[in-house]
Amino acid sequence: MSRFSQPDPELGHRLSRRGMLGVAAGATAAALLGAAAPATAASGNTTAAPGGATPATASGTKGRGRPVLPPGRLGIQLYSLRDKVSTLGFGPVFAELERYGYDEVEFAGYTQGSAGPITLAQLKRLARDHGLNPIGSHVGYYSDDPNAYTFAQNLTKVLDDAQALGLKHIGTASGPFRYGSTVDAWKRAAEDFNTYGAAARARGMKFYQHNHSEEFSFATDNPKARLYDILLKETDPDLVHLEMDIYWAYVGQFRFSKRPDGTPAPFEPLHYVLRQPDRYPLFHVKDGESDPSNPYGYNMTDVGDGDIDYQRFISAVTRLRGHRMAHHWQAEHDNPAESFTFARRSSAHLHSLREKC
Repeated sequence: MSRFSQPDPELGHRLSRRGMLGVAAGATAAALLGAAAPATAASGNTTAAPGGATPATASGTKGRGRPVLPPGRLGIQLYSLRDKVSTLGFGPVFAELERYGYDEVEFAGYTQGSAGPITLAQLKRLARDHGLNPIGSHVGYYSDDPNAYTFAQNLTKVLDDAQALGLKHIGTASGPFRYGSTVDAWKRAAEDFNTYGAAARARGMKFYQHNHSEEFSFATDNPKARLYDILLKETDPDLVHLEMDIYWAYVGQFRFSKRPDGTPAPFEPLHYVLRQPDRYPLFHVKDGESDPSNPYGYNMTDVGDGDIDYQRFISAVTRLRGHRMAHHWQAEHDNPAESFTFARRSSAHLHSLREKC
């Protein structure tokens, strides 16, 4: 079944992840580089990038040349493997990831329905025993439940757990919609994020927010203001970082390259990164086949089977001076047909990419 067969797939993704995080919580109680062409999906999206750049193709360069993927920087978001964790446990899953050449893991809860209880110390040791560096984790932003495991309700506990795991990054996949979709609502959410970022920084960690496509929509009280731009402007760059989900950013490009009144408002996701590369320590690498008949513009696929040009995107970021080893690339698929197959094939594809000479 297609991921987009449900009426609102993005909402379904948010709700399913939020529910899974809740269960886990209970259990744990330079301007743009002229030489860097924009990375974008082929075929279905013909919106020109700023400056008149045209969409790239997804050819990818394999064979000779320096690997596009920096050594030691390939991770995976464990949400993609939730079915395997719940049936096999973390140990066997980590063993497979080690075999597939992964270096890092990003958590989506610290139990994920794993068979049998597990402590944070055991989880950290399991990852390290298999050569995997726990790099980050997704936690809910807020809840109506005062006891919920979220930044808004239990910031100290969230940071305690992240510190116990040795995480360098702790973030949320929740959109900044807590107070609504107006300009002032997002300014209020930005204040929350600055608070969480300051608390994380005091413990040697970076707070981050992971986008879906709705972040690229427009404020309901100002159709000229893109919500994502408000978030960037109103958050302190030293305190609040971003994990760009590249797939959802291109979905956002497909959906929101026009304002509600129909006037053009094109944007290129890569340009956000090249303007402020220090704000993007983490990325989600997921792929999609272009499908203009789909309201989201794409059908999610295993990495390498879609139209997002990761050879071009990753190269443009890692070629920035001093940035080759500054970012972490997490493979993800929200609903893979077979999660181990997804993990293996995605790693193989990303390791095969080579920079163009």
